[in-house]
Amino acid sequence: MSQPITPLYERETYAPTQTDELLWWLATAEKELIKDCVVDRNRYRIVGMSVLATWIFATLAWTYFFSTVIDNVFLYVGSGVFMGFVILSIDRALIKGINQFNKRKFTPLLFRGLLALTIGTFMAQPAILYMFDKEIKMQVSLDNEKRKLTKRTELDLLYKNRKDELLKEKAALQKDLATKYALVNNAREKFIAETDGSGGSGKVGMKDIAMAKRNEYQKLDEEYKAVQTQQQPRIDAIDEELKTMEETIKKQETEFLAYLNTGFLTRIEAMNNLLKENGALQFRYYLILVILMLIELMPVIAKTLLPVGVYDEKVKQREALEKQMAEESVDYEREMKRLYNKLSMQQDTETMEEFFRMQKEEQKAKLSHFGKDWKRNDENVQGFWEKIKQQMIGRPEN
Repeated sequence: MSQPITPLYERETYAPTQTDELLWWLATAEKELIKDCVVDRNRYRIVGMSVLATWIFATLAWTYFFSTVIDNVFLYVGSGVFMGFVILSIDRALIKGINQFNKRKFTPLLFRGLLALTIGTFMAQPAILYMFDKEIKMQVSLDNEKRKLTKRTELDLLYKNRKDELLKEKAALQKDLATKYALVNNAREKFIAETDGSGGSGKVGMKDIAMAKRNEYQKLDEEYKAVQTQQQPRIDAIDEELKTMEETIKKQETEFLAYLNTGFLTRIEAMNNLLKENGALQFRYYLILVILMLIELMPVIAKTLLPVGVYDEKVKQREALEKQMAEESVDYEREMKRLYNKLSMQQDTETMEEFFRMQKEEQKAKLSHFGKDWKRNDENVQGFWEKIKQQMIGRPEN
């Protein structure tokens, strides 16, 4: 006994899992159309997995980026998730625009490739910074020390002219005081030598010569004290100004140090300095950069390289069907309105005809009554006609 032949559309009953539906959604495939396409189901799973990988990578990269500029963990995690969603939306838009009609066209692919390449280049930076974290931290420390020295040099140059002027003036004043003090000291030694007989005339005691040397010593000492009294306040003022200047430099230095950090741009600059100084690192840096950029390019590459299948043909037919149904719906609405207006006009015409038929006998009776009154009152014809027009003849509607 032969078995009944099962129709082709009933031979396979496929129920997609939630994972399948998620991957299809990521690949921008319509579940109602893709579930019956045996070969394309797997193709769009592959595209969906590439989009999923890019989404996860973008979320992690942006989260790490925001962690270098934001201290609040909830804020930078939330910002990273949001930017990951933005990248996901862009990727889905890019692969949704690739179909069997433009897959071989150069300009759309070039635009999508450049956009994906730009996003991938930026997304690769946080990942590379994370990979070379130890080396970058060391370079950041060295760069910050160089910045400190540069800032100190700039501050010294800023106050150099005034500081040199003050030091020169102070040196001149101190030299003048030292010269006068040397004269006083020399006069004092001569006076002592004269009094003890160790020098001068060789006579011991306060003799005339000793008295003269004492007077000379006292005169020079008084002059020295007078000059010291006059110049010391200026020397103190110079010291105070130099002290204030040094305190200002240190304050500005401290304020500058507060701005030194290990933020994103600082780490990028440190990475650039590392690349300039380390040839071995350059090769590995660009190799990793290319690999990470390919992660962002994966969805576009996968959608472009995978062959066109039944699903694309179904999408084309479904779009044509929906377009035809939309046009037919518009035609249907137009015909229905036209028919409604036609039937409405027909019904209104019948109503008006019936209305005037009902008024016909009444009008005759009214006209006969007006005729009897006219004959009885013996009015002229013109007056009778005006009365008929006013009370019996209807006016056209505006």
